[in-house]
Amino acid sequence: MGHDPFQLLTSRGNFRVAVDGDVTAPALILSNSLGTTLEMWTPQVAEFAKHWRVIRYDTRGHGGSPVTPGPYRFDDLGQDVLALLDALSVEQAAFCGISMGGHTGLWLGIHAATRLSALVVCNSAARIGTQPAWLERASMVRAGGATSMRNLADSAPGRWFTEGFIHDQPDVVQRVQEGLAQINPEGYAACCEALATSDLRADLGLISTPTLLLAGAFDPVTTVADAQAMQVDIAHAQLAVLPTSHLSNLEALGGFAQTVHNFIAHV
Repeated sequence: MGHDPFQLLTSRGNFRVAVDGDVTAPALILSNSLGTTLEMWTPQVAEFAKHWRVIRYDTRGHGGSPVTPGPYRFDDLGQDVLALLDALSVEQAAFCGISMGGHTGLWLGIHAATRLSALVVCNSAARIGTQPAWLERASMVRAGGATSMRNLADSAPGRWFTEGFIHDQPDVVQRVQEGLAQINPEGYAACCEALATSDLRADLGLISTPTLLLAGAFDPVTTVADAQAMQVDIAHAQLAVLPTSHLSNLEALGGFAQTVHNFIAHV
């Protein structure tokens, strides 16, 4: 299950963080997807903590981390990660993020390469979705508040999981839905605005950190083609495809952990 989360004071606010594993081991920081918290990584903590000092955190706007007024930018979300590493006295870490978290990883690879030992970008893209769609969702959530978050949660499974997983693992699906329904509407909307404005495609060639692009074969949000497009632009990037939809670490517990471990261990 991992250690209990705690509040970590950083130069950019008080973030909700959990740290597991040997304090002297190489660091691995995990970044959650939009509408989830650090608990999304619970299935992988025990395995990852055998090898690394595992750092999980709630992204700004989510869970117990700062919910500052939006809009956010990925400059903000990336600088938050650097502040977390500084507060924990970690000079360099491997980074693994899903969806929004993966996009944060791309930003770090472009702007803060010296802080990364390896980069794993899961179920993500250099440009996720369209600006009008994200701005419409942000506006809807701000107007509707908690009711809009509940409506989003009701519709989320079809975007996040395959039909087979929804049928076979209803408890997992419901738990993630409940988590989404509890996210602060302003924080969620502000992160939607960050996704609306961020397009990193022109800068992918600046990434020199060893990079793994992990995609879900059945992901309707960030497709295998999105990962293949990034692979063309990131030097020596590797590509792995799991038989999942969007939240690949929850749908392929062991396969996800093994794929990530094999990559980082060989960097």
